[in-house]
Amino acid sequence: MAKKAKAKQAEPMKLFYIFYNQERWDNWITTLEGANFEPAAGEDVSEGEQMLYAFAEDITLSVLKIIRLYQNERLTRDEATAKLTDVEIIVMSGLPEGELEEIIGSLQLSLLVLFTACRNYLDGGFDRDIKALVKKGRALGEDELEEALEIAADIGAAVIDGATCCARYIKDDMENPGLFDEWLIEIETMSNAMKSLAKFDEVPGEAS
Repeated sequence: MAKKAKAKQAEPMKLFYIFYNQERWDNWITTLEGANFEPAAGEDVSEGEQMLYAFAEDITLSVLKIIRLYQNERLTRDEATAKLTDVEIIVMSGLPEGELEEIIGSLQLSLLVLFTACRNYLDGGFDRDIKALVKKGRALGEDELEEALEIAADIGAAVIDGATCCARYIKDDMENPGLFDEWLIEIETMSNAMKSLAKFDEVPGEAS
């Protein structure tokens, strides 16, 4: 009996962390519906744009917590992939009606690189030559989005793995950045999020 009890105690405890849920997404959408996307007099950035950036940051941080727990061996690759899919379904499924449709659609396009980069990282075997990848991505035409996404996702995977990017490749004077540049901006957000999660972990068996 004693041996059985000891063996039972040694079993790994489950994680209860809720990374993202539909209610959290819906609350953000409701908040954005009441936001003003026209900059106030003398301001360059509107209240709505500031909220949208915080919205994207919140999603990025939530997703990368899954990856961080995988790195800490709290989650298996299959568990991390399943949890990533759960969040992706919430974030990438459907669009709100009305004025937010185009805004959230643009956000979803930007976040494509987050989810694809995480999958590339979990699968392994991604290219780590960031300078060459940026050059290759910028050389692609606007109609080669699938290839551009894979290149950007490799950059993102390298960042998750500890590489530095992408502030030096983001031009301050870009008024109308292309989608590849939007992905580089999101990857920079990912880089900052990974730094902020350096000490993130969860004690197994405790609800968060």
